[in-house]
Amino acid sequence: MRNAIEFEVTGDYALFTDPLTKLGGEKLSYQVPTYQALKGITESIYWKPTLLILVDAIRILNPIRMESKGIRPIEYGGGNTLANYTYLRDVRYQVKAHFEFNEYRPDLAYDRNEHKHHNIMKRALNAGGRRDIFLGTRECQGYVEPCQFGEGESFYDQYGELALGTMVHGINYPDETGRDAMEVRLWNPVIRDGVITFIRPEECTHVRQVKKMDKKHFDDSNMEAADELLDRLGGE
Repeated sequence: MRNAIEFEVTGDYALFTDPLTKLGGEKLSYQVPTYQALKGITESIYWKPTLLILVDAIRILNPIRMESKGIRPIEYGGGNTLANYTYLRDVRYQVKAHFEFNEYRPDLAYDRNEHKHHNIMKRALNAGGRRDIFLGTRECQGYVEPCQFGEGESFYDQYGELALGTMVHGINYPDETGRDAMEVRLWNPVIRDGVITFIRPEECTHVRQVKKMDKKHFDDSNMEAADELLDRLGGE
């Protein structure tokens, strides 16, 4: 795709929390990043409300390893507690993603310049992203750099298929779907020789509403001038 980017993301630790494990105060990471987590990483490289980031695939380079740690979460009501968090250790992924224009933001139609956004995105990737990269949670710092998807060796080359069961795919927000609700998407990913190919959000058949939510409303009187200024600052 003309507007695609490919990058490698690495980190010492990652925590892509399985929501079922949070009920008792513990946290256990999924074996692989969710679509939503990778979308957030890509948006940390470069994002504007004009764009919808779509993650196409991930390639898992390092073997999947877990490490548990005793953590003292903040107790806002006072007191002391101890929880057990299980992280992924020494992660390294190749990611392929692209962007499309958000048709649910007609107020930003003037900003739909594919060539401009793609070039700024590539420059931002070369610089390591516009914002800090987090691998699931804030304490898990990550780093990104350009790569060629599929290059190099993976621990899971010629590994065959590995089904991961039911996982969270991502979250639907009104600004991206046009529906007045926040929804969670579920799917059943399969690793094939180290690669997971993601389906598009609208292709997920298991969607559950979390809560009612209205779309954001913006005063666009000065939006165009502000966007042009941000593009100049970010693109130079």
